[in-house]
Amino acid sequence: MDSFWVQSALGAIKALAFVYDIITLPVYLVMQAPWKRRQDSRRVKATLINKKLLVDEPSKYSADDIEAKIIKNDETELTYRTTEPPREVHVKMLQENIDTLEKVFNYVAKTHSTKRCLGTRQILSEEDETQPNGRVFKKYNMGDYEWKNFIEAERMAASFGRGLRELGQAPRENIVIFAETRAEWLIAAHGCFKQAMSIVTVYATLGDDGVAHCISETEVTTVITSHDLLPKFKTLLDKCPKVNTIIYMEDQLHKTETTGFKSGVKILPFAQVVKIGNDSKFENVPPKGEDTAIIMYTSGSTGTPKGVLLSHKNCIATMKGFCDMVTIYPEDVLIGFLPLAHVFELVAESVCLMTGISIGYSTPLTLIDTSSKIKRGCKGDASVLKPTCMTSVPLILDRISKGINDKVNSGSAFRKALFKFLYQYKVKWIQRGYRTPLIDKLVFEKVAKLMGGKVRIIMSGGAPLSADTHEQIKTCLCVDLIQGYGLTETTSGATVMDARDMTYGRTGGPLTVCDIRLVNWEEGNYRVTNKPYPQGEVVIGGDCVSQGYYKLPGKTNEDFFEEDGRRWFKTGDIGEVQTDGVLKIIDRKKDLVKLQAGEYVSLGKVESELKTCGIIENICVYGDPTKQFTVALVVPNQKHLEELAERNGLKNKTFEELCSSKIMEKAILKEISEHARKCKLQKYEVPAAITLCKEVWSPDMGLVTAAFKLKRKDIQDKYQHDINRMYAS
Repeated sequence: MDSFWVQSALGAIKALAFVYDIITLPVYLVMQAPWKRRQDSRRVKATLINKKLLVDEPSKYSADDIEAKIIKNDETELTYRTTEPPREVHVKMLQENIDTLEKVFNYVAKTHSTKRCLGTRQILSEEDETQPNGRVFKKYNMGDYEWKNFIEAERMAASFGRGLRELGQAPRENIVIFAETRAEWLIAAHGCFKQAMSIVTVYATLGDDGVAHCISETEVTTVITSHDLLPKFKTLLDKCPKVNTIIYMEDQLHKTETTGFKSGVKILPFAQVVKIGNDSKFENVPPKGEDTAIIMYTSGSTGTPKGVLLSHKNCIATMKGFCDMVTIYPEDVLIGFLPLAHVFELVAESVCLMTGISIGYSTPLTLIDTSSKIKRGCKGDASVLKPTCMTSVPLILDRISKGINDKVNSGSAFRKALFKFLYQYKVKWIQRGYRTPLIDKLVFEKVAKLMGGKVRIIMSGGAPLSADTHEQIKTCLCVDLIQGYGLTETTSGATVMDARDMTYGRTGGPLTVCDIRLVNWEEGNYRVTNKPYPQGEVVIGGDCVSQGYYKLPGKTNEDFFEEDGRRWFKTGDIGEVQTDGVLKIIDRKKDLVKLQAGEYVSLGKVESELKTCGIIENICVYGDPTKQFTVALVVPNQKHLEELAERNGLKNKTFEELCSSKIMEKAILKEISEHARKCKLQKYEVPAAITLCKEVWSPDMGLVTAAFKLKRKDIQDKYQHDINRMYAS
């Protein structure tokens, strides 16, 4: 009976929507000009000039066209270059000769002097809060954002740099920053740049052995850290004998304990170094464009983290490329919460500095109203800051997507059916080039208030974003979700989606500062002659490409090369370039497994699709080349696991008991199979057996990197017994 009334009510709403469409279509047609949006979406973003066409159809190509594109083209490789011209900010950087990060801050301090630059949310107090289940948690009572303007931030950076000189740090020496993302992180980095020091960035979530490796390999004597991470050095200092100075960024509420550390090591607060620098007579030591700005350690998905040498020239190149692809407005505000030790976030925030955008800092614990450290009745950082721009990674976007699904599924049958209809209605009209202002106002803008209600653009990087998540976030949050592709080795630069592109799951055309090349990979049958689109290993060439790995000449020579005066990097990723010049990442050489029957399975692609299934918190797919199927290790989502258990008659069981249950293994395998069909995975790509893992994979366990990328070899070693059991069954 309920189903009848739901369908009847929904039918009436559909009829109303149909009448509304007929009445308003002419108005929207005139006001929104959807044909222009469709044309913009389909326009060519990069070109490949085929020499054969120049002979066959010379009238179509002028000499100017040929000169403009330095393109290499044969049966083993194809090279693409953007059709986009440099925009205003790029041109301004060339005119002002801004070729280092030090010059960036000097320029913006003069240009945007008293405008808000860096903001920090004030924590008024930490209070006990009793939960409905009787447990007591510590929560923050939060105040407003306090801001430093561009002049204040630049002067503080200059003082910090001079303070480092007073403490014995010399120009062009390495210095480690091992801290969470916050205003002091960026100020410290620019203080170092003003003295031509190279910063060594280390993920705050990296394990002790990884941190010790980064500090020891770069032979630093000074480490900049935070109140929360300082205690780690009680044990780390024994592994890092050269360190003699530690500078810590203070906590707003708690006094930092500085006793119990190795004798002879100076431990100073950040503010004291700034104060020392205020009275210093040291002059700035401007770096050159070729100088190393950052030794950025990768997260170490394939072993020990590697230090990537990024020059000022590399960073400036990617900044120019980003400014050419993303439209920026003077009143924009960025919310910064991703790790600044990640090149994507560091370059994004550098673009904000260059363009005069205010950056307000946050943490995952205080980001939204329902974040774990926000006191009941208090607003999250996004609600207070009301950002217009944010950077993200697929892991976070997948969680937001699952959160939306959970909210919808917890409602009544009518609400679920209504949301599904409105979602599909909006997607249909967007694909036709229209906007849906009425439905956005009534439904989706309420969802968008999750992030403050003013976000207009989200930039995603760091890993592939699934097409389903891409579509859902863009639709439900009413934002332009722009996916980019790049690596630490290319200073995050390679390709960025055009904001007008209405497709999903692609990474955009080349930046204005680099070329993208596809090279045949015969072993995987990826060739530039493949139809309908050329395919191959992605190789990136341009000013954004690093000089190589720190103290690893062999690996540098293996992955990097010079050609025609340009630096190139072999990514190991497999891509295809579609007819409009847009790159789509379809595989990774290290993730490709050939099964016994000859089918190739891209483990990363399968994992990316299956992670969008609500029951899956994390997953690692494994393929044995001597077998005909794959298997998977699954970390289940506890809430979904308990709900599924109840539906299968298992009540009052612990998480560990449910993970050990054969009934639950079968139930989740069925869920995975159904979800795989929706994602259009081939039958041989879908895991035939699974093991439910009782532990949530974290960087501390050594099974994922600091950026939460899978460490396949470590996972395989830990669960080898379970893998053997799955294949035996």
